[in-house]
Amino acid sequence: MKKSVTIILALAFASTQAQVTGEEDWGSWYMYFGMNRISEKWSLHTEAQFRYYEQARNFNQLLLRTGGNYHINEDAIATFGYAYIETDPSFLESPKAANISEHRIFQQFILKNRVWEFLFEHRYRLEQRFISQTDILSDPEQDLGRTEHRARYRLQVTLPLTDVFFLNFYDEIFINLQNNAFDQNRLYAALGVQVTEALSVQAGYLKNHFRNSDFDRFQLGLFYNPDLRGLFK
Repeated sequence: MKKSVTIILALAFASTQAQVTGEEDWGSWYMYFGMNRISEKWSLHTEAQFRYYEQARNFNQLLLRTGGNYHINEDAIATFGYAYIETDPSFLESPKAANISEHRIFQQFILKNRVWEFLFEHRYRLEQRFISQTDILSDPEQDLGRTEHRARYRLQVTLPLTDVFFLNFYDEIFINLQNNAFDQNRLYAALGVQVTEALSVQAGYLKNHFRNSDFDRFQLGLFYNPDLRGLFK
């Protein structure tokens, strides 16, 4: 009898924890990406992401990223950049227990190649993460700061369907360069629309897998890459 009660309580606790973290809810990410060419060899990267635990509500994360891209050739790009991330780690909208702020420096290298109609993109990224965390409820003045290092690799495949529509897929793995090497894995599939030469939109699905949790996310991305070389002559 005691064993049965223990099992029931364990299952109830697991169910409660899954709901509290929002694993059973479809979240949403709304994203903007820009690459603005300013010279033959250089371009600027701009990016903003708004992430929610639910559909356009229950804030999870704000991510702002920028950087300078050096175009080695048409198929190889090196980037150095900076990102600011503000995270609410609690699924419950009230009360907010903690805030996490992060300043991030990153180095990135992209290689592209084409096989038949498939465009492959390999993205290698190193990140130096300066993380500041405060517990609002117990001690809002205490800053639990830490520095972490992480490596990421993303394989992306794009398949044109017509001159307007295309499919986009990627898988990205995150590796911590300290304890607990595996951080997360992201698997993504989307339908894209090439609105103009410089503007495209993607709508798709992301499975975000962590060591102890999985999240389903709807993604809507706007990609705007105008050539600004005429402004810098």
